[in-house]
Amino acid sequence: MKAPARLWLWLGGGLLVLVVMTAVLQAINNLIWQLSYLLPAWLVGPFTLLLFGGGALLAARFAWPWLDTLRKHGWRLPARHGDRSAAALPPPPGNRQEAAQQQLQAVDQLLERIRDAVQKEALQQERQRVAAELERGDLVVVVFGTGSAGKTSLIRALLNDVVGQVGAAMGSTGACVSYRLRLQNLSRGLKLVDTPGILEAGSEGQRREQLARSEAANADLLVLVVDGDLRAAEQDVFSALSQLGKRLLLVLNKCDLRGQEEERRLLALLRRRCQGRIAAEDVIATSSAPQSVPMPGGKPLQPEPEIDALLRRIAQVLHSDGEELIADNILLQSRRLSDAGRRLLSEQRQQDAESVVDRYSWISAGVIAATPLPGVDLLGAAAVNAQMVVEIGRIYGVSLSRAAAQELAVSVGRTLASLGVIKGGMGLISAALSLNLPALVLSRAVQAVGAGWLTRVAGRSFITYFQQDQDWGDGGIQEVVQRQYDLNRRDSALQAFLTAAFNRVVEPLQRQQKQDRLPPQPKSR
Repeated sequence: MKAPARLWLWLGGGLLVLVVMTAVLQAINNLIWQLSYLLPAWLVGPFTLLLFGGGALLAARFAWPWLDTLRKHGWRLPARHGDRSAAALPPPPGNRQEAAQQQLQAVDQLLERIRDAVQKEALQQERQRVAAELERGDLVVVVFGTGSAGKTSLIRALLNDVVGQVGAAMGSTGACVSYRLRLQNLSRGLKLVDTPGILEAGSEGQRREQLARSEAANADLLVLVVDGDLRAAEQDVFSALSQLGKRLLLVLNKCDLRGQEEERRLLALLRRRCQGRIAAEDVIATSSAPQSVPMPGGKPLQPEPEIDALLRRIAQVLHSDGEELIADNILLQSRRLSDAGRRLLSEQRQQDAESVVDRYSWISAGVIAATPLPGVDLLGAAAVNAQMVVEIGRIYGVSLSRAAAQELAVSVGRTLASLGVIKGGMGLISAALSLNLPALVLSRAVQAVGAGWLTRVAGRSFITYFQQDQDWGDGGIQEVVQRQYDLNRRDSALQAFLTAAFNRVVEPLQRQQKQDRLPPQPKSR
């Protein structure tokens, strides 16, 4: 059915083209016929050529911008300002390593725009560390657990089993100690990190636990050691670790202290508690330091640690998923680094934007104080002027025309009026300034300080607008303006503004009034 339909479509299109061409030729023929009556025969041809040549040039003049755009962009529409065209975007990453590299390149671009030297240096050092991790060869396994769960004895048993004896620590970071070892048939080295015990009391215990958790961010594989059912505090630790987006093994240690039936019961219980967050086979039983067995008439027998199941699971995970674990870890770290850079840039932009709002608030107050406008509803003074909107937009990388900025400012001014913010704000300012000021000074001060305060409310509404990528949000402009009004009318914020306003606006008005009251000084001869 599709072929006949397409055929009829082509036939219809061809017929339409034929009709159009016939109409054009008929129009040309009629034009030549009419010109032959009006002009000498020798002028008909040149005049016709001149007429059609001029028409073609005029059509080309108007069609050239479209043709030029078509030549540059093909059949794709050019991107609007603020949008990124597909050609401007980097090619999609082929794997996680490439995705992490793109994230690091984005961090480099953020670093160029951050001015705070201390924060920039800290971010640069972290970026260098993540870049080095991207090129590293070791798989990092970080072990967590309480001091009583046998975490350190488990690490010693792992080291003894793999390397024959516990060697010197490869390095340490605070209370974290790391060892390097190799597993058979694993091309990469293994870095085993022993973290401080978690859930210890006191400020020092909390500091050590924070250090242990920070190590989790750099791990490829996490191992949490417990000696029984998950207590409430251990459940919180497990939940926090499982939400990091990393592979996690849960180890039930000290199985020599309980019978096989109790061991099976606890393993089943732990697997039910962890269902949906880690696989059942990632919950493993061990006995890292079995109790010695008394021997009649001889030395007590010290059984070997029972860690084969854990070793097999670690080896299996690292053999099958080791490269993916490294890639996921580096990608996660690079994204976290990129997020930190964006937060710094966002804080810097907000500080810059607030300084612009502060400057224009006092400009508005100064203009009204110098040229009071009695009877005016202050809508024009309360609306942020177009130049201020342009400056705030420029801070957030948005280029606005003056007409667009003026339209945006007027929309906020109208919202201020419609919500009753102008009336309510002027009432707050008037009540706060009605102390011991003369009537003339009070009237001018209320107008000037009120204009500055309303400009501040409007300006901070614009900051929210640009922070949200030129979007007022689900509640629209009314919700943003109302929220800024509520924030700026709080006692602490309003008092801080009034203190500054008294020094900048009220005192100069008082000095000016005193000068106006002084009699004119006699001219010196």
